[in-house]
Amino acid sequence: MLKLLAIRPAHYILVLIMATVGAYLVMQRLQGALSCSAEGYRSGRYMGYCNGSAYGDYDHGAVWFGLEQGVQEFAAAADVLFLGSSRMQFAFSTIATDKWFAARAASHYLLGFTHTENISFTAPLLAKLKPRAKVYVINVDRFFSDAETGPGSQILHDKAIRQRYTEKQRWQQPHRWICKIPGGICGHKFAYFRAVKTGHFVERGVNKVNPAPVSEGPGGGQDQWDHYKALASEFVARLPVDRACVILTLVPYPKTRTAEAQAIASSLGLELITPPLEGLRTHDGSHLDKPSAELWSQTFFDLAGARIQQCLDR
Repeated sequence: MLKLLAIRPAHYILVLIMATVGAYLVMQRLQGALSCSAEGYRSGRYMGYCNGSAYGDYDHGAVWFGLEQGVQEFAAAADVLFLGSSRMQFAFSTIATDKWFAARAASHYLLGFTHTENISFTAPLLAKLKPRAKVYVINVDRFFSDAETGPGSQILHDKAIRQRYTEKQRWQQPHRWICKIPGGICGHKFAYFRAVKTGHFVERGVNKVNPAPVSEGPGGGQDQWDHYKALASEFVARLPVDRACVILTLVPYPKTRTAEAQAIASSLGLELITPPLEGLRTHDGSHLDKPSAELWSQTFFDLAGARIQQCLDR
């Protein structure tokens, strides 16, 4: 009888532990890393974002804190550095981009982020990385703004945020392994994966389908243009390259702000190089679909390639 009483608390504790672990795994399956597709993992590629409320953004912290081996080094060493939002990322994550740089034995890195990231995060990130790029390609679309985004603000001001990103990092390897188990253990929520060497995005999982065509957005916001121009002037002046090697572009989407981008480019005395293509579409109402991204990026290099090459030759 005494032995039975002694065992029962141990059994109770074991059951409690198993229930806790089970509940945690269920949460991960529903809203954590396990809710997202793991099909994008490859050697040298990590999941930058999972559309589960308990995971969300990992990419900002992965790059800022250097949680993924090599990501800071490749970004800092690139000959051409691309800056902007996720629209820039998906527009240049193409075969056309890889081919253009491979043909010239030059390196590039797409250092853009989700949440329409801007200079409030990118400027201190560049100061941290100290890149050696000879050319900067910048997607103007609200990049020259000092309105902090959610992930950017947390990294810059929350001293405890690194631990949160480290926890997300720890789920990357289990996510790979567990999702290989037959039986559909993992979900298929949308996720994107970043290539450590080039910064390219690869999307996997189920995302909203909205094949909206690109077009001009409604006017407005002119009262902020002078502010954007001042921020742009200060940011470009701090880049350690000749002004002619700062190339401005504008990736189109259903609410493209061409007039605003042109005004900022003119204030800097720089040309806005953006392919005048028709028939481009997005896959989700915001980002170019794959055929459109291939065509747009190829045409961009046709227009800007000579200037990029001149800067590389220097």
